[in-house]
Amino acid sequence: MDLHLNGKTAVVTGASQGIGRAIAMALAAEGAKVFATARNEALLASLADDIVAAGGAEPVLLAQDFVADDGPRRIVDAALAQLGHVDILVNNAGGSRPMGVDAPEAQWLEGMTLNFDRHRQLTQALLPNFLERKAGAIVSLSGNLEPEVVNAAMVAKAGLVVWSKGLSEQLGPHGITVNCVQPGLIDTAQIRRLYPGDERRKFAEREIALRDFGEPEDVANVVTFLVSPRARYITGTVTVVDGGMRRYSF
Repeated sequence: MDLHLNGKTAVVTGASQGIGRAIAMALAAEGAKVFATARNEALLASLADDIVAAGGAEPVLLAQDFVADDGPRRIVDAALAQLGHVDILVNNAGGSRPMGVDAPEAQWLEGMTLNFDRHRQLTQALLPNFLERKAGAIVSLSGNLEPEVVNAAMVAKAGLVVWSKGLSEQLGPHGITVNCVQPGLIDTAQIRRLYPGDERRKFAEREIALRDFGEPEDVANVVTFLVSPRARYITGTVTVVDGGMRRYSF
């Protein structure tokens, strides 16, 4: 199926590894010009090599600390300067932040900033670009929202989902879609640390309908579809990619 992404421009945060890297690769494979940003310059360079080797257009790279006070503004300015305009925004940067019930304010501030505030600020800074063009697709990566302990990332991602839903209502009349994708357990470096050795197999056989963890490409495929014109009538949703791990019906 042709997703009609050839010639589109896309900004992907947290693009140097894991799910973000797979998303950047998938978008480039469909013909999009990718603006990839993350902190690690060497990993970004290797991403560019992989995209070009796979036949995609050479991406634009920006090594930038997303959490820095001026991080979103720097990303937007560089993206518009290099791409001219942005058709697609993928808010992917983030990380789990479990903490004690008496965690200091600094821990909460860092976790909420990384997992919600900077995504909101980056999106808002790009809104004039989308509104002027009366088109665009925004996808934000959510996460596990079934906490076993206090986790600032889960609190932030819940806010990200609710914010995205409200934003979809306001941007829909302008031809702009806003969706979230909620990955399950995906085979990334972070997840491997949590489920070492045989723990992955044991957990998957007990808890996941498809009996294994997903690959970053499984999430990337869904994101790539949602930002494409093929998904023009999908907005305000949370799409779960978890192999059947979550058992709720609605």
